[in-house]
Amino acid sequence: MPDVVVVGAGLAGLHAARRLHAAGLDVRVLEASDGVGGRVRTDVVDGVLLDRGFQVHNPSYPEAARALDQDALDLRPFDAGVVVAVGGRRVRVGDPRRVPGWALSSTLAPVGGPLAKGRLAQYALTTTRTPVAQLLSEPDATARQALAERGVSGPVLERVLRPFLAGVLGEEELATSRRFVDLVVRSFVRGTPSLPAGGMGSIPEQLAAGLPPGTVELGQRVDDVGTLRRTTRAVVVATDAAAARRLLPGLAPARQRALTTFYFLAPEPPSDVPAIHVDGERREHASPVVNTAVLTNVVPEYAPGRCLVHASVIGDRADASTERAVRDTLARVYGCGTTGWELVRAYAVPHALPAMLPPLDVRQPVALGDGVFVAGDHRDTASIQGALVSGRRAADAVLEELHARR
Repeated sequence: MPDVVVVGAGLAGLHAARRLHAAGLDVRVLEASDGVGGRVRTDVVDGVLLDRGFQVHNPSYPEAARALDQDALDLRPFDAGVVVAVGGRRVRVGDPRRVPGWALSSTLAPVGGPLAKGRLAQYALTTTRTPVAQLLSEPDATARQALAERGVSGPVLERVLRPFLAGVLGEEELATSRRFVDLVVRSFVRGTPSLPAGGMGSIPEQLAAGLPPGTVELGQRVDDVGTLRRTTRAVVVATDAAAARRLLPGLAPARQRALTTFYFLAPEPPSDVPAIHVDGERREHASPVVNTAVLTNVVPEYAPGRCLVHASVIGDRADASTERAVRDTLARVYGCGTTGWELVRAYAVPHALPAMLPPLDVRQPVALGDGVFVAGDHRDTASIQGALVSGRRAADAVLEELHARR
C-alpha cells in the first residue's frame, strides 16, 4: 500500500500529492469522478471549451506562482476593469494606470461623483499596499459594514462594486467577511484575471502531469476513511466541504454558495471588449445575471471561428424560466437581441464555493489526528489560491507527523 492516500483530485489534493511525492513518499490519489480537477474542469462540446462554471485564474496568487508553470498555461488576461450597463449605455470603469484608454470613460461614468469614485480607488489602493497579515488582523465584520466605514456607498457601490463582487462571492448582500473581500480586491488590483488558452481545466491537468503515471486513480469512490486509514500511513481528504463532512463527521458544517453558468453561441460578438460586463441596474430590473463576458474576445480558442458568451447566475438555477430572464438581461447589457443565440450548456454547481462569513479564520486546521488530514478551499479561502495553500499545508502537516513518528 502507498504511504499516503489522497482522497480527491482537485487542486488541493493534487498539490498535496505532488509535495508528498517530491518528499519521497509513495502517494495514491483516489478520485470518484472520471477526471481530475474537482470543480475546476473544462468540457469540450462540439469543439467549444466550456469551463464547468465561469472561473478565472489570477497569476498574482503567490501559491500559484510556486505550484504552477504559468507560462505553459498560456494565460490570456481580461482588461483591468468592468463594463457597466447603465441608462442604456455601456460605460467602461477601470484602473486608468493599467488601461489608460478607459480614463475618460471612468471619470464620466454615471456611477457616482468624483468623491465617491475617489473613495473606491483609495480603498482599492489601501488593500494592495497593506500587508496580508495586517488585513487579516483587522476586526472582522461584513463587507457591507466595512465598505460603509470607508465611505464606499451609493451608485459606485450599487452599480459597480456590488454586481462585480456578487459573481466572485456567490452572494449579493455583501454578507461576506471584510477580510476575504479585502483579499479579493487586493488580488484584482495586483494581478489581472486570466483564462488559460486550453480552459481552466488546464490547471489541474498540469498538476496531475507532475505525478508519476498511475498515481491518480479515477472512478474510485471512498466511503470510509477509517478503513482506508488502517491500510496506509496517512490519509488526506481533499474534497469540497460537503463531501469532506460526509467522510469526516467531526468537521464543522460549512455553508456553500451555488452558482449557475449559461453558455451561448452568438452569431456575432455583442461586444469587442475583453472584459467582464455587469448590469448596473440589476436590482431595478431584478435581473439574475451577476456577470457576463464574450469569452472569445479573451481566448479565441474557446470557440474557434465562433462567438462564445457566458452569463453567471447566483444559485442552482439551470431552468427554462431563468434562461429566458438571462437572455432578457443580456439583451439589455449588450444592447442587442439574444433570441437567436444558441444555448450550448448550462452548469449548475450547488457547491461552487464555501461561504466566507465573519468572523473569518483563513487558517482552519488541516491535521485532525491519528494520521487523518483535510484540505480544500474550505480550510483556507474560497479561491484557487486558498485551495493550493490548503494542499501545501496538509502535505507539510503529513510530513511533520510522519517525521515525528520516526
